[in-house]
Amino acid sequence: MTSTTAKPLRADARRNRDAITAAARQVFETDGILAPIDGIATAAGVGNATLYRNFPTRDDLLAAVMDDSVHAVLDESRELESLPADDALHEWMARVTWQLRIWQNLPTCIASAIGDDESPVQDVCARLTARTDVFLQRARTQGSATDTASAEDVFELLTTLSWGVDRFGDDEEQARRRVRLATAGLFSR
Repeated sequence: MTSTTAKPLRADARRNRDAITAAARQVFETDGILAPIDGIATAAGVGNATLYRNFPTRDDLLAAVMDDSVHAVLDESRELESLPADDALHEWMARVTWQLRIWQNLPTCIASAIGDDESPVQDVCARLTARTDVFLQRARTQGSATDTASAEDVFELLTTLSWGVDRFGDDEEQARRRVRLATAGLFSR
């Protein structure tokens, strides 16, 4: 089996890629993830060919933009490890729900990607699901979480909740209440 190592990008190619992801983040925030790709290329100051050379599909671009946010959420989740197990799981679920609501139609894209092994967004979902599993398992052994749902089930529920949080215009406090209510069945007390 041969291993291929990606060559580092030239400085100009790196600038173009960074400009595209920054523009995509901005466009996704204002117009949702289904915004026209051509507008992202224009906002980045590059041609369509440059955009598609870097990101052949919308999912490739979305995964790259999501990756920064997911890294931040995963890094910040380390602070939750010092909390009691149930509190850590509650906080993790609230944070994931809040994070996934940031762009219009993101939950729909995530729902499509979860079962699609070819989707680059699926890898992002898998990392969030794996971290959910860590908190869920800990809450099962050290807290009051039941074994009624898998980490995959919980992540799908959080994705669904993020859609509701977005559509109902929840502020962060209301989003936390919505998550508590919807996930109450995960806990025995």
